[in-house]
Amino acid sequence: METRQETKRPTTGRIATRNFIRQPKLLLEMLPNPDPILKARNKDIDIYRDIAAESQVSGNIRRRESAVKALEWGIDGNGAPKRVVSLIESFFTEEMDMDAFISDALESTTFGYKPIEVIWGRKGRFWTPASIIGKPPEWFRYDNENRLRFMSKSHPTQGEILPPRKFLTPRQKPSYDNPYGIADMSLVYWPVVFKKGGISFWLDYAERFGGTNLIGKVPPGASQEKRDALLSEMEQMLVSSIAVIEDDKSIEHLESGGKGGTSEVFESLSMFLRAEINFAQLGQNQSSEASSTNASAQAGLKVATDIRDANKRIVAATANTLIQWICHYNFLDAGLPRFRMWEQEEVDKAQAERDRLLHGCGARFTNQYFERAYGFQPGDLEEPENGNADNGREDKTAATDARFAEDDARGADDQRALDEAISESTQSGIGRRVEDMIQPALSAISGAKDYDEAWERLIAAYPDMNDGTLREALETAMFAAQSWGYANGVER
Repeated sequence: METRQETKRPTTGRIATRNFIRQPKLLLEMLPNPDPILKARNKDIDIYRDIAAESQVSGNIRRRESAVKALEWGIDGNGAPKRVVSLIESFFTEEMDMDAFISDALESTTFGYKPIEVIWGRKGRFWTPASIIGKPPEWFRYDNENRLRFMSKSHPTQGEILPPRKFLTPRQKPSYDNPYGIADMSLVYWPVVFKKGGISFWLDYAERFGGTNLIGKVPPGASQEKRDALLSEMEQMLVSSIAVIEDDKSIEHLESGGKGGTSEVFESLSMFLRAEINFAQLGQNQSSEASSTNASAQAGLKVATDIRDANKRIVAATANTLIQWICHYNFLDAGLPRFRMWEQEEVDKAQAERDRLLHGCGARFTNQYFERAYGFQPGDLEEPENGNADNGREDKTAATDARFAEDDARGADDQRALDEAISESTQSGIGRRVEDMIQPALSAISGAKDYDEAWERLIAAYPDMNDGTLREALETAMFAAQSWGYANGVER
């Protein structure tokens, strides 16, 4: 039986490591790439460069890169001090080659991993990357401890341990078993090889059977020399389409027939291999084939969006690692800003719907807010007369929303007070009334030890509400408070 002292402390350290399993000792402690294609062919990762250069594969790579590059990006303060956010924003907007950075980071999906060297330089009193250069992944290996090593000329077999905060290494689905990540080229290797071989055989087949066949005729009893001479003339005729023969000889054209079915076999093979490549790289085949319907193409685009978002996360994670390194060299114990990527149309639609609902509750926004939130330029919006954003006109949208926002007689006094707080007609009223509603909740849970105790205190603070009504009221109040603070530039 375990004693109390034994159960209070967790087991620290690692037990299952490569050094303690029964297997032949890894050569010079270097971990080979477990990619099944590379292992089977005993090749290095550079064989994938020929695969990546194939026309369809290269087009799919550019398509995926373009989808990520089309996204909006920016720096989220994330509670970091202004001086930290200012430095990061200045570097990313003024010094960073974002197109090259995204291309380098996404090359990790092609080969599984992509080392990117950071050349540090001094700019004023700050250390920032003077340049960021992607390096060929075949120059690097992982060791038995999953540490990246540079296979230099002076250390060609064991490699050199890299200094900290020097190489960014974006990877696609790395694991303890496979720190090299999963290479997309491994998934399309055999389809591309078979496609190239099939097309070559297809061309040879078309050359043999796609044109007309020539038949030469000689008189009976003709010598072998005359037969060979006619054969040579026919070979020349295939090249020049011109021949001069003796009167007792003849050449006839025989049209090839019955070969359509055989030709369709090669075409079907080629289309199958094209589909396999698209499935591996794009997750679908509908949006890239002429025979697909609009519905299937739209479904395919949804899958492509999921792959784009996965690639976006690789870029964002790499950029956030770089931000962490910059802050490490320049600031002590400072919060870290975050690099974000998003599709502007989706954000604008969600934010516009939120602002419409908030306007129906009585909030009024300034032109400065619309410029900041939606990207309008100064002068794009007409200044409201007498400070009234509605210019004295009836707000039909607000009237419609007000009808839907009426009290549905669930009836508690606290709920009606919350509705009145949200429907205040001035910005200051909204902020004051919502804060008055939230403050008792904050006071109730401030000293709670766990979730259950906090919920019991909330129920005691609002005795006239049941669990469902209380939860809905608190969510609405927090939403209104956050929206009011965002609209007025308030950070709490």
